[in-house]
Amino acid sequence: MVHHARTASWVALAAATALVLSGCAGGGTGGDPTDVDPEGEVTPREISWLLSRPADGGVITAMQKIADEYAADHPGFALNLITTPDRPSYIQKYETLAAANKLPELFDTDATPFAQKLAQQGRMVDVDLLLDDLGLSDEYREAALNYQRFDDGSLYMVPFEFQLEFFWYNKDLLAQAGVSVPATLDDFAPMCEALRAKGVTPIALDGADGWPLERYMAYYPFRQAGPEYVQQLKTGETRFSDAPGRAAADWLYGLGQAGCFQEGFSSTGYADAQAQFTSGKAAVYNIGTWELGNLATEKLDAGVRDSVDYFTLPTLPGAVTADNEYVTPSGIGMAVNAATYDPLVRDFLAFALERYPAEVAASGALSPTTGVETEIPASATPLYSRAIEQAGDVGEKIAMPWDTQLDPATNTRLQQELTLLVQGDITPDEFVSTMDAALTENVGG
Repeated sequence: MVHHARTASWVALAAATALVLSGCAGGGTGGDPTDVDPEGEVTPREISWLLSRPADGGVITAMQKIADEYAADHPGFALNLITTPDRPSYIQKYETLAAANKLPELFDTDATPFAQKLAQQGRMVDVDLLLDDLGLSDEYREAALNYQRFDDGSLYMVPFEFQLEFFWYNKDLLAQAGVSVPATLDDFAPMCEALRAKGVTPIALDGADGWPLERYMAYYPFRQAGPEYVQQLKTGETRFSDAPGRAAADWLYGLGQAGCFQEGFSSTGYADAQAQFTSGKAAVYNIGTWELGNLATEKLDAGVRDSVDYFTLPTLPGAVTADNEYVTPSGIGMAVNAATYDPLVRDFLAFALERYPAEVAASGALSPTTGVETEIPASATPLYSRAIEQAGDVGEKIAMPWDTQLDPATNTRLQQELTLLVQGDITPDEFVSTMDAALTENVGG
């Protein structure tokens, strides 16, 4: 019941926000999204950044240090970080402030339909123009910028991260079960059955958070139909019952029937799922390079350290995407409020974006830019360098995380129904029927 209440509140919020947005469309913003170098003096003041990032994470740590450096030369300047790491709470705060025309100078957003409406209303600075004006356009990885782009190719968010998502696996456990790394997505279920027969949990899954299972929903359509399927799904142009969605439902149902995930996966959290893999109890774990510090250094349990490797998203016969195209996110992006954009905001961004890559690279993380070299920790295993090098070979098409694409109400319902599907509580037919109804209710079509 809690989930349904939450869904209803999202629908109500979305409806209210849409009403206010439609009322203020096209005017009253006070800023020109294309005027990226406004005239006037740089007058220091406090500016704010509405964030959805861990308070002790690398992005905030680096940007706070850079802001302090800028403030030392610009007395009166301060960067006020308004942090809400919990994503659903953040989205609610962000959309409510947007509806009231009270967004701060900088704010985090994914490339959602909601954000695109803000851009179309002239409420966000054109980041393509901004980066070009700052002389930074060629510094950024193409994949990092593409992840932030709207479906029409326009860019209104600055990336601060770059990640690759892999399937980490235990070589010894697969060998003991007599199976190889899956060559295609259809090899997952047989792999799971062979591992189960040896008493091993095939795949560790954080089912409590919803988004990890949603990644699996994205894989089959991405290989079969490319990124366009979810682009059209989120607007109601395509359906869950169309061939790619139906194939994904069948595949996921099959994973459940093969016992791919641990018992009680729906209540297993992030840390516990990771611990199942790092302790050698599970054979496979799907997670991004943000976990390199735990999976590719001496922090990893010595008992499994030499057994761990990774593979990238397997393909399918007749796949329309390349082997080196998979989930390569650059995280939630930072938008710049056109209404409050002035010489100070531009000057600070010029300072910060030039210094940021070196700061993030020094922390051992991948930069969204190419001009810096990631510092490999002294405690790293050979996998660490290999994963970093892999960032130099990714294709143009990105398997977008669906939780950043669908409207909040449909997304919440999808996460609920995916759990039921994998548990075998509903059939693929029931799943696509329910999800098509949710799409119709939430976005029309």
